[in-house]
Amino acid sequence: MLSKVAVALSEPLAMFEFGVVCEVFGLDRTMDGLPGFDFRVCGAEPGKPLRSTTPGVTVTPDHGLDALLDADLVAIAAFHVSGLDNPENQPIIDAVRAAFDAGAIVLTVCSGAFMAGAAGLLDGRKCTTHWKYVDQLAARFPEATIDPDVLFVDEGNLITSAGTAAGIDACLHLVRREIGSNAANAIARRMVVPPQRDGGQRQFIERPVAACSSESLSETLQWMNENLELQHTVEDLAARSTMSTRTFARRFAAETGTTPVKWLTNQRVLYAKQLLEESDLGLEQIAGRAGFGSGALLRHHFQRLVGIAPTEYRRRFGSSSEGQRSDPAPIG
Repeated sequence: MLSKVAVALSEPLAMFEFGVVCEVFGLDRTMDGLPGFDFRVCGAEPGKPLRSTTPGVTVTPDHGLDALLDADLVAIAAFHVSGLDNPENQPIIDAVRAAFDAGAIVLTVCSGAFMAGAAGLLDGRKCTTHWKYVDQLAARFPEATIDPDVLFVDEGNLITSAGTAAGIDACLHLVRREIGSNAANAIARRMVVPPQRDGGQRQFIERPVAACSSESLSETLQWMNENLELQHTVEDLAARSTMSTRTFARRFAAETGTTPVKWLTNQRVLYAKQLLEESDLGLEQIAGRAGFGSGALLRHHFQRLVGIAPTEYRRRFGSSSEGQRSDPAPIG
């Protein structure tokens, strides 16, 4: 049962992520029949204002780091990646570790996973973070298993969430797990958010082209990305890269971490997402432009990789110059 909730703050703090934790655990909702929390805002120097990433806004913690030690939950509301090498943050990192060892649940929002990693909590565990920071987190903490697709990962006493608003999902999940669905649903209703979202942060990832040490392979990747509607074979791509098929396949896997077929499928789905957001094209037209050939094949791969159907994706993210379209093209 959650009773004592402590938020560990460091500079510069992210206001939205901090606000998410405050909204779920810091507001008194006992009049609604919900449990109250002993909510503590903690910093290395209580009473000293901490600057935020929002100009002109500071937050003053009223508790020191000792208030983490007997907490049931320690929340890390984001953490500036550059702070890992700042010795001033070592006391708060040590305090998070001590609280975890004492039995506290640690929940991270967005880049807060980096503080959990610095405290040694990610080693040998599954975790997630904002998709922009996945590579940095993996490089910094190679013993962690990072899932870049999900909204949050529950590892028992460690819960990590993806970017920004995914912290809402992680917090509500923890309330549901520890207190019950009724409490989670009631808090979600007050926040005017769904108590559980489907899909993951795969819905929000852009369409990047990996940088490669091989110039010819880099040029081939760029060409593939610009010609997704064409059908590509490994033999043709190897020839374009002036490599044998065996060398091309090996180099491609080493540079991108996947096979040409899987890379193409992923890029095609990402392009389909862009077309669903920005155009009124029907599903068959989108499938043709993205290189899938048929709407059925697009639906299959889209659902598998994004986690929701193209219809639902367009409903959530589709827009036009006149705002949200009132009569979108049917997409099956």
